Amino acid sequence: MLNGLKKLRIGDLTAKLPIIQGGMGVGISMSGLASAVAEEGGVGVIATAGIGMLESDGFSNFLEASIRGLRREIRKTREKTKGIVGVNIMVALSNFGDMVRTAVEEKADIIFSGAGLPLRLPEFLKEKGRTKLIPIVSSAKAANLLIRKWLGKYDYLPDAFVVEGPLAGGHLGFKPEQIEDANYSLDRLVPEVVAEVRPYEEKHQKEIPVIAAGGIYTGEDIRRIMDQGASGVQLATRFVCTDECDAAPEFKNAFLKSRKEDLVIIKSPVGMPGRAIRNQYIDDVNAGKKKPFRCPLHCIVTCERQSSPYCIALALTNALKGRLDRGFAFAGANAYRTDRIISVKALLAELLSEFRSSYK
Repeated sequence: MLNGLKKLRIGDLTAKLPIIQGGMGVGISMSGLASAVAEEGGVGVIATAGIGMLESDGFSNFLEASIRGLRREIRKTREKTKGIVGVNIMVALSNFGDMVRTAVEEKADIIFSGAGLPLRLPEFLKEKGRTKLIPIVSSAKAANLLIRKWLGKYDYLPDAFVVEGPLAGGHLGFKPEQIEDANYSLDRLVPEVVAEVRPYEEKHQKEIPVIAAGGIYTGEDIRRIMDQGASGVQLATRFVCTDECDAAPEFKNAFLKSRKEDLVIIKSPVGMPGRAIRNQYIDDVNAGKKKPFRCPLHCIVTCERQSSPYCIALALTNALKGRLDRGFAFAGANAYRTDRIISVKALLAELLSEFRSSYK
């Protein structure tokens, strides 16, 4: 226990801090951010979504470029830290299998997988126990379904669960009408998932930590959700405005300038609602000023590319590079609270201080 904050144990892995840095694509959380978080005792996470777009041949050779880019980022992260390194791989990726195989070959410590149910994830493991598998779910029902499917087909229990609530940034695993519904709040979801996994933990004598994500911003938030049974937390938005975040200064500045009313729900071309910082690009999409395009990538299986007015992979890549006139930033509901850029080390120290103070 560090300053009252328990360590996070996932199988034979132990994170000094029960804090996971959420994977943010395209290119927002790469080796720079992931290694900094891992080095401080948290879990650093590389996002694989759109990673091939960052290669020189990303448009002409997207699938191969994605594999190459992921290998390089994992290796770069390993060069900078001996801490715990994970990757986030969306189920909806058209190259999902290739990305998982690559992560396993490169001996990533953890694969986090959401944006769909990762029903096939264990089939890519070469050996049990090396790379941990953590599904991202939005309900106890989904957690139960995954456990039963994995046990039945692969004799494998999830190594943990991330439960992501509707205040998260990016693509959300909820219907639009559920996002503001208190019945789907993280405070309600976490205890439900904890209760759902407990019988399996007891029967199979294996801990299945439940990690809370979506809208967690302060140390007090961490304390509150861990008091409700979470073993750890995942934060993404909070790590954007750090020195080590891999995004351009203009991207970070969008967070610093944002107001509460700027955090909006958009209809993503991939068929899910998403939370982003409203800007002129989003206004133009909503006003019908963007026209259907010819998709060069087909990077997301569920993308409505025949009718979509824009390419979300290209929009997010532009945003990463600071070209916000040609894209937009995904962000969590609390992005507007960001007021400065600090180091990862300073941010984690701040969270620990807030955590301790919340007990006074």
